[in-house]
Amino acid sequence: MIAPYGLTIKAYPSTLLTLAIATIRPVTKAMAQPKDETNHRQEATAEAEPKSLKGYLAVLGPGLITGASDDDPSGIGTYAMAGAALGYSTLWTALVTFPLMAGIQLICARIGLVSGSGLAGIMCRRYSRWLVYPAIAGLVIANTINAAADIQAIAAGINLLIPVPILALILPIGALILAVQVWGSYKLLVKIFRWLTLSLFAYIGAAFLAHPKWHDVLRGTLVPTFSLNSTYLSMLVAILGTTISPYLFFWQANQEVEEQKAKQHKPDSKPKTATSSELKLAAWDVNAGMLLSNVVMYFIILASAAALHDSGKTHIDTATQAAEALRPIAGEAAYILMALGLIGTGVLTVPILTGSAGYSVAEIFGWKCGLDKKPHAAKGFYWVITAATVVAMLIVYVGVKPMDALFWTAVINGFLSPPLLIIVLMIANDKKVMGRRVNGAILNVLGVIATLFMAVAAIVLVFTWMS
Repeated sequence: MIAPYGLTIKAYPSTLLTLAIATIRPVTKAMAQPKDETNHRQEATAEAEPKSLKGYLAVLGPGLITGASDDDPSGIGTYAMAGAALGYSTLWTALVTFPLMAGIQLICARIGLVSGSGLAGIMCRRYSRWLVYPAIAGLVIANTINAAADIQAIAAGINLLIPVPILALILPIGALILAVQVWGSYKLLVKIFRWLTLSLFAYIGAAFLAHPKWHDVLRGTLVPTFSLNSTYLSMLVAILGTTISPYLFFWQANQEVEEQKAKQHKPDSKPKTATSSELKLAAWDVNAGMLLSNVVMYFIILASAAALHDSGKTHIDTATQAAEALRPIAGEAAYILMALGLIGTGVLTVPILTGSAGYSVAEIFGWKCGLDKKPHAAKGFYWVITAATVVAMLIVYVGVKPMDALFWTAVINGFLSPPLLIIVLMIANDKKVMGRRVNGAILNVLGVIATLFMAVAAIVLVFTWMS
C-alpha cells in the first residue's frame, strides 16, 4: 500500500451528479446482467429503477461505503507520495483502475446477493481449509496493521487542528470507534458511514486550492506514462495495491448480505436470492462508489503534484506531511480540508477493516455474525473485532512507525490479492453457488485483467526488493 520510497472551472452540483449518472448508467446495465439472463431482464423494470436524482442517491449503500473506505489515510498517503514524487504523470492510473476495481467489487457484491453468504463462508464450503485458513490469517493480520496506521492517522489529523499529543488520542479514538461498532445498530452505522463519505470531497477542494497546471493535468490524465525506473514501478505497484485491496472483497459481499437482511427484517435468517432488479441497483451502487473512490484518488494525486512536486518538494512519507506541506503553498483552507479528510476517512475505514476481519473469522468457524446483531448474540464475531482494535492500538503504543506498518500491509496484501481474486472468479462462475447468475463475459474479462495486474504487481514488488 506504500511505495518504498489561471483556468477556472465552474459546475453546479446537480449538473455534475447528473453527468455522473449518465456516465455510470450504461456500464451498470452491461455489468449487472450476465449473458444467460436475457429472459429475465423484464424484472428490471422502470418500476424498480430510480427515476430521479433523489431516487438514485437513495439506493447508494454498501458500494458507496466500500468505495469511500478505499481512500483511507494509508491510501491517501500513497496517492500523495505519488503526486509529490512523480507529479501529474500517474493521473492516468485513476482511469485504468476504475473499471477493474468496479468489476471486482461488483462480482463480490453479486456473490453476496445471490448466495446470501460472505466470501469466507463460501470458501470454507467449497475449498480446502488448508487454503482458506492461511488466506484469512493473512487478511486479519494485514487489516489489523492497517487499522493501527489509520487510528494513528486519525490522531495525527486531530493533532493538525488541535495541539493534543497523538499518543493521548489513540485510546479515546479506538474506544469510541469500537463502542459504536459493537453497541450501535446496523442502521446507525450505515448512516454514519454514509455521512463520512462526504469527507472525501475535502480532497477535491484541496486540489483546486493548490492551483494546478491544467495543461500538465490534461496530459498526465490522457497520455499514460511508463518508466522502468524502480521508483516509478514501485509507485505504480503501490497505487494498484492500495486501490484493489483484499479487505474490500470480503466487506462488499458481507455488507450486501447485511443489507438484504435489513430490508427483509429477518436478521437471523438467510436472505432471499436477489432479483435482477436488485442486482441492477447493486451495480449502480458499486459503480457510483468506485467512481467516487477513483475521483478522489485522482484529485489527491493532483493536489500533491500541484502543491508539492511543482514547488520542488518531492518526498513525503505520510498524508499528514502532505497536509502540512500544503499549508504554506495552497493556504490554510487546503490544510484544514486535508486534516478533516484524514479524520473522516480514518473513522470510516477502521471499523470496516476490523469488521471484515470479524466476518471472515466468524464465517470460517461457523459463528453467528453481523453488525445488526447484539453483542451477546454474536460473541465470537465481536471478540474478533475487539481484539483487532485493541491490537491495532497496541501496535501504535509500542512505537511501530506508520510507514513500516503500511509497508508490511502492502507486502501481505500484494501476495494475497492474486490467489484471492482467482478464488473469487471461480466462485462467481460456479453454478452450484450462483445458479443462473454466474458471471457474464464483461465481468470475467475485468476480473481476469485485474488478477493479472495484481500478479504482475507482486512480481514487480519482489524485483524492486532484489534490485
